[in-house]
Amino acid sequence: MTGESQPGAQQRRQAGRPRATASVSATRFQPDGTGGWHLRTPAPVPDPPRAHRGVIDTSVVIDLEQLEAGQLPIELAVSAITMAELAAGPHATGDTDERARRQDRLQRPEAAFDPLPFDAEAARAHGRTYAAEVGSGRKARGTRALDLLIAATACGAGLPFSTRNPEDFESLLGLVDVVAA
Repeated sequence: MTGESQPGAQQRRQAGRPRATASVSATRFQPDGTGGWHLRTPAPVPDPPRAHRGVIDTSVVIDLEQLEAGQLPIELAVSAITMAELAAGPHATGDTDERARRQDRLQRPEAAFDPLPFDAEAARAHGRTYAAEVGSGRKARGTRALDLLIAATACGAGLPFSTRNPEDFESLLGLVDVVAA
């Protein structure tokens, strides 16, 4: 006997319920408790909870005005290393308009933040972040060294680390909570 000739099959299809055959996806339909089937709608996935406090890296500071507040911790912290990067920025260009933009980019965070120091905890954390980076086959020198010092500041303070380029910090997963901003 096929599904077409079973008693009651016609009534179920007329009531808008699909037949329970191998052609019906088990992930789309589920029993409705009355002997019929209904389309299962996935439960909404809640947004991950926002951290109360977290360290933002230099890329986030630069793009801060363009980001949604929900992408960031409620209370923002910056590392003294980020402030050092921003302080060097105006001196790294010969273009006077760009120099003015970079100076503005420095002055706003200077007025808004009391930076986290690179302290003894951050120094110890840097040993771990450096080892993880080198262990992943990446170089931990040059401008990359500054990124690792900022991540070490977050790690040493036990805070999540928000960045615009989380893929650059994959080697640090497990050491510091890297969050895409």
